[in-house]
Amino acid sequence: MSHNTFGHLFRVTTWGESHGPALGCVVDGAPPRLPLKAGDIQHWLDRRRPGQSRFTTQRREPDEVKILSGTFVEDGVELTTGTPISLMIENVDQRSKDYGDIVEKFRPGHADFTYLSKYGIRDHRGGGRSSARETAARVAAGAVARAVLGDVISVRGALVQMGPHKIDRANWDWDETDNNPFWCPDAKAAQEWETYLDGVRKNGSSCGAVIEVVASGVPVGLGAPIYGKLDAELAGAMMSINAVKGVEIGDGFATAALSGEENADEMQSTNQGLAFTSNHAGGILGGISTGQDVVVRFAVKPTSSILSPRKTVTKSGEDTEIVTKGRHDPCVGIRAVPVGEAMMACVLADHLLRNRGQVGERGND
Repeated sequence: MSHNTFGHLFRVTTWGESHGPALGCVVDGAPPRLPLKAGDIQHWLDRRRPGQSRFTTQRREPDEVKILSGTFVEDGVELTTGTPISLMIENVDQRSKDYGDIVEKFRPGHADFTYLSKYGIRDHRGGGRSSARETAARVAAGAVARAVLGDVISVRGALVQMGPHKIDRANWDWDETDNNPFWCPDAKAAQEWETYLDGVRKNGSSCGAVIEVVASGVPVGLGAPIYGKLDAELAGAMMSINAVKGVEIGDGFATAALSGEENADEMQSTNQGLAFTSNHAGGILGGISTGQDVVVRFAVKPTSSILSPRKTVTKSGEDTEIVTKGRHDPCVGIRAVPVGEAMMACVLADHLLRNRGQVGERGND
């Protein structure tokens, strides 16, 4: 299986399967002498870790990260050396027997059929590489990317829609995302979602979600036309996340309903320099960052593994029904929030290094 690596100067290769002994990643391209210890990475992994509420899979994984290479302790401070950083996360709570009934069946909406058709072999235990378990390695890589970005650029994510239920943007409060199990910035919506998702979970079903990721403090000039556009690579990064079926930058698809006057982000001169009066473009013009917040949203489909009987076929082509047992997220979009943050951080770190290599440290004047 190829294509397990993404990025150019900041490159990430993930490895491992859902029910294997461990998974992890190798991060190449991080500059030397960046402070980085396991605790810095663990903080972000803990945000993604399963089993933290009744609304996520009850698989009990501590997701404890180990740094195997790429750092060195100097004067009591653990620093990156500029060499590949290898990170490992052990799997400790696999229950492969839960998947015994689907060995000969394809799960509708899952990658079972396409993986077997392409490779002639598939790991039915949780889906192998197609499992969202792989995203733990991405979150670990994202922690390294944040070290590259430093304190000036911040990346935050929020769940803005669960099933058909959207937040009220007038109630947006970033601090609220840490006060509920959904990373929801609207306290009222979060309460309503609890009742909704309890019903979905008790029915053995699942629902989709929309996640919004915002990067603040991004300098002007990241991205390169024509084939290195920042928005194109952000879209590709988000689409690579398991179960993602749509991505938009800024106002995205809503811009199709706007007039040219409404969509134009007008500019004006201020005491602090040039300023925009709106951000319909999501902080990117011509594939290059404008200095405004970079805004990305992505849609996550309902979890494919559900308890409701679904029609399918066996590997030998016989019609049958399938019920997927085991421990699954009723809304996989919840834990996709820290994953989306990690992918945003990785893409920005890559473009920051690429921009530095092309125009140097003269700044983005």
